[in-house]
Amino acid sequence: MRILAIETTDAAGSVAALETGRILAAHDLDTRLRSAQTLAPAIVALLEKTAWQPADVQLVAVATGPGSFTGLRVGVATAKLFAYAVGAEVLGVNTLEVIAAQQTAAAEGAELWAVLDAQRNQVFAGRFKRDKMGWQWQGETVLLDNSAWIAGLQPGQIVSGPVLEKLAGKLPEGITVADRALWSPKAAAVGQLAWKHYQAGHRDDVFRLLPQYFRASAAEEKRAAQ
Repeated sequence: MRILAIETTDAAGSVAALETGRILAAHDLDTRLRSAQTLAPAIVALLEKTAWQPADVQLVAVATGPGSFTGLRVGVATAKLFAYAVGAEVLGVNTLEVIAAQQTAAAEGAELWAVLDAQRNQVFAGRFKRDKMGWQWQGETVLLDNSAWIAGLQPGQIVSGPVLEKLAGKLPEGITVADRALWSPKAAAVGQLAWKHYQAGHRDDVFRLLPQYFRASAAEEKRAAQ
């Protein structure tokens, strides 16, 4: 199966082309520009590199959140439009699960927190435990104050995610910080995770797939408080 993968939830967005779970090519978006400007040209360049026609894509995989509100909207809208236009299937994956999936060197039984910056001194966090099948959710995506998340960490746990740029120096002793190169979610991992879920029978409706924000916007919270 030929897979086009899209990741725009982080400042360093990317796209990738995969044949089933095998990565054929990947391209990082220009962080100096908005993803709305760079995503479509990056997809065109990726297809040219793989010598694919748009109609060759059979599955479009996309990170659906949590993450940047604008990035999520751009990525999901592009994935749905591309899939609809070429008759491909579409499948969304959780961004925190993508970060966890990138930690391939961790031993079975390891526990990991994947974290993203939610702004306002808060993080989006997901806890995972590794078994022979890979990383498994322990709960669900949660929104926590930075201080509450740090206070809840246990010795021996692994942490990963781009918010560690801010928080790595504040972590308690006994916490393992993942390789910095694996903090940010990448489209290649989005594609591999989507392929895993697709094989397990997961499917999304191109008309119903939506970004998962996991919090109200600042404007929505302000209106609710009035």
